[in-house]
Amino acid sequence: MIETLISSKTRVKLLFKFFLNKGATAYLRSLESEMGESTNAIRLELNKFEKAGLINSIPNGNKKIFSANTSHPLFREIHNILLKHIGIDQIINDVIERLGNVDHVYLTGAFATGVDSPIVDLIILGDIDREYLSTLVSKAEVVIKRKIRYVIFSNSEYGQYALTVKGQEPLLLWSSKI
Repeated sequence: MIETLISSKTRVKLLFKFFLNKGATAYLRSLESEMGESTNAIRLELNKFEKAGLINSIPNGNKKIFSANTSHPLFREIHNILLKHIGIDQIINDVIERLGNVDHVYLTGAFATGVDSPIVDLIILGDIDREYLSTLVSKAEVVIKRKIRYVIFSNSEYGQYALTVKGQEPLLLWSSKI
């Protein structure tokens, strides 16, 4: 649906890259290889975003590192639109909040890095009913038209897991403490 509203495929890919995960950074050549788009098309879109104040850039040697301007008044709105587009809000509403004792839910995989994907990867921390989760995930997959992969950890198990996985920071989606 977002592709209907925004006709530039490059612009949509850049929105996912920078506005889904607020910590995402990239430089032009890395975006070219990641997105499979020409550097010229990417540069034009980045310039538009930068001019509008949606994206910041920092020179780093001969590279320019881009990141989302999280203090821009539209950042949160764009972020929420992207979450709705991929169905994360639906997952949270239909699955997580009905499970009982959930401490945290993290997004990992392609979406956590800002890349669109047919699969939503989740890490769920807590003591939950696994059969009920499976039923709810099946229903949510139909609604969002994407597959959902998940792994369930206790808090101590997640601490051990997090130590073994370096360089791939999960994106916190939901917390019982917020």
